Amino acid sequence: MAAEISDRVREIAEENDLPESEVFERALERGLETLWEDVVLKRYLDGGIDREEAIEQVGRAKVERAEREQQIVEEDTDWGLNA
Repeated sequence: MAAEISDRVREIAEENDLPESEVFERALERGLETLWEDVVLKRYLDGGIDREEAIEQVGRAKVERAEREQQIVEEDTDWGLNA
């Protein structure tokens, strides 16, 4: 796995004419952003923050998608319990 990651980093760096350190930095930033969005959306769906605050932090599209996904899960659960 480590060799595969190193190969990918090297290939990305070469393709984009970047140092490998910058590839790692960008990957870390993207990963942290995704993890942060997950935290915000979980807090919102659990009632820890309100909708407007979630929208401010991650954007309306991501909040609306999380709401749709939660609704679908709830509908599936209801269907499964009442089938």
